[in-house]
Amino acid sequence: MNDFAWLADGLWTLMDKGGVVMWAILAATVLMWTLIIERYMYIYVAYPRERDALVAVWTARRDRAGWRARRIREAHLAEADGRLQRWFPLMRALMAVLPMLGLLGTIAGMMNTFDVMAVFGTGNARGMASGISQALITTMAGLVTALSGLYFIHHLGHRADLMRQALADELNLT
Repeated sequence: MNDFAWLADGLWTLMDKGGVVMWAILAATVLMWTLIIERYMYIYVAYPRERDALVAVWTARRDRAGWRARRIREAHLAEADGRLQRWFPLMRALMAVLPMLGLLGTIAGMMNTFDVMAVFGTGNARGMASGISQALITTMAGLVTALSGLYFIHHLGHRADLMRQALADELNLT
């Protein structure tokens, strides 16, 4: 069996052992990482072009010091900030929900363990191990996936703040 098939088989086994909650963790993780990748693409590819166009429009204005110019500048900055901050609330919410989904899987796994204990007593170690395994796998998955996005979401937020400040500096009032 080649490496990819071995990896896919291992992933499928992990998802199966984790139960239904693992699929929710997978869906939330895929959504979170899709949004993270989209934000990186926007910040490093699309935003520089938008910023350059906005700076060109601003520098082409004759009046850049009056009351109206200040309001237009504030509107440009607010619009750029809105585009830079897009999806951040959802990404942060997903990052917070992932450990909770892991905890939900922990509870489901422990309930399975207690069901086995209620039916067979403590003599069925294999049945109890299955429930405990489910509890531990989902806990680990929830924590690892949340932690995997923590750095990148923080980095993107910091980068967006720096880019907004740089734009405010470029749209100078003269």
